[in-house]
This record gives sequence, structure tokens and C-alpha cells, in this order.
Amino acid sequence: MSESVLTNTRYGKDLVRVFRVVRDGEFHQVVEYNVTVLLEGDIETSYSVADNSVIVATDSMKNITYYLAKISPHILSPERFALHLGTHIVSRYAHIHRAFVTLEKLRWSRIALGANDHPHPHSFIRDGNDRQTVEVEVDASAGKDKLSAKVTSGITDLLVLKSGGSAFHGFIRDEYTTLREVDDRVLSTSVDLTYTFAPLSLISPTDDKKLDFIVPEGFALGGVWDAVNVATRARTATLDIFALDSSASVQATLFKMGQRVIAENAGVESVTYNLPNKHYIPVDMKYIGVDNTTPANAEVFVPVSAPSGLISATISRK
Repeated sequence: MSESVLTNTRYGKDLVRVFRVVRDGEFHQVVEYNVTVLLEGDIETSYSVADNSVIVATDSMKNITYYLAKISPHILSPERFALHLGTHIVSRYAHIHRAFVTLEKLRWSRIALGANDHPHPHSFIRDGNDRQTVEVEVDASAGKDKLSAKVTSGITDLLVLKSGGSAFHGFIRDEYTTLREVDDRVLSTSVDLTYTFAPLSLISPTDDKKLDFIVPEGFALGGVWDAVNVATRARTATLDIFALDSSASVQATLFKMGQRVIAENAGVESVTYNLPNKHYIPVDMKYIGVDNTTPANAEVFVPVSAPSGLISATISRK
């Protein structure tokens, strides 16, 4: 079999589901993650000569994830928790050089009581299907005392709709064109947003079990260490621009969203949006003499899931 060579290896544990309660008396905070951990390193012989002595079992990766979820003071921040998890693994195992940690954070919001609108101390509601996403790479290839990291965060499946304030006209018309030009329409999309932070150096743990994780003091706002606030600003910017922009196209609105996320977060280097159209087609009622197709009179629509437009772009800092 000399015609072939092993050129890349990576393995790990997928779909580790974690729910953590952080208690402060009767006041609780909760967080739920779906976690994936993948590793690279000196593991080629496990593939090429069936040498299992280099394998950190994927079941161990699951157990490490649960243990850090219990002890990490950073559990409520998905970026910090992912960095803590990746840092521990590459520091603990000498032959592991890179850890890739992916998190999905599910929504749990505190229930506001109807009698007084006060938030309940330990009752929650899932108030949306959108999820916060985090992708972290912790790199120890330059040495265990020279750790670096890359972090990309975002939002996925944020479903939005506006019933007016969106036009689409002036596009190319030729023999293939059947789409009508409109000065007002229903605009809906499921937002998939990612934003990439500037690369960072990490402080290597010095304790025997490599469990320490140090967040630097005096960190700049708008960067990785401020990621909880960055996530809030990115979501708010996306929703504000979507609602308030007098949209000439999905492309034009997307660009304004990305510009605002970059402007409000100094540590973000680039922003990528993927915006699939969720089409709502006016029902043609001319057969009974009713106008339901001109924009001013269109009130009954058929939701159409496919085929759909897909608009994507990346906006980067100069």
C-alpha cells in the first residue's frame, strides 16, 4: 500500500449535551450547551499501525467536558468555557497540539411573573429557537508555554420577518426573468451570523492538573474577553437594522448589519452573514375579481420553503 500516505488526522467527541445550574441561594443562573471536542496531535500511529496508546478516548473527552462544566468559573460565558476546555486538554496531554471546541448555546430566559413582572429567581422559558455558536481553536504547536487561540462566535437560526419596508426592483431583466419588481414586500430570513475575533495569546496553566485558566485583567472591550457583551450587541445590531432599514435588497441590508457589528466591537475582525430568503408569495385571487397581488393590497400569502434565495457576504475591518 505504498501508493498512499496519511496526510491529516483529527478525532473527538460530538454532541456532548451539558446543562449547568449556577446557584446563589434561591437565585439561579442556567446554561445549556451542545459541545463538540476534536483533537490533533501525534496520533497518526493509531490510524496507520493500530496503536491505541496515543488515543485520548472520546469518552474521556466527554468526562473532561462535564468536569470542567462543574468546576469552571467561566461556564456562563461560552467563549471562555470553550477556551478553558481547549487549554486544559492541550496542556494536559503532551502529544496533543490542537484542540477544536465547538459550542451551541440554547436559549433559556428568566420567566417574568404576570402579577408584578418581576423575574422569577429559578424559573425559565425557551423564548426562541435561535442559538449562540462558538468555535474555538487552541493551538499548542509552538510549545505548551506559547498557547494561542482563534475564536469565532455567532448566532444561527434567528428567524425574522417584516411585513413592509422592503422593496426589490432594478435587477436584470431578460428572457429568463419572471419575477415581478415590487416597491414593498414581506421580507423574512433565518439569520446565520458569525464574527471572528482577532487571534489571542493564552496564559498557560501552571498547576499540576492543568486546570487553571486565567482571564487577563484590564482587557479591551469589544474583544474575546468581552464576548458576552459582543454577542448582545451583535444580536441587537442585526435586529435593529433588519427592522429599521428601508431595504432595497437583502444584500444592502446585510452590509449595513455587518458594518454596525464591526463599528461597535473593536476586537472583531470580520463578520459573515448567510441569509436565506423565506418567501411569502401573494395568493393570486383574480379568478374571483380580488386584487391580492399588488403590494398595497397583498394581505394573504403562501409561505414557500423551497426553492429560496441565499444571500451571503463577509464584511472585514480595514
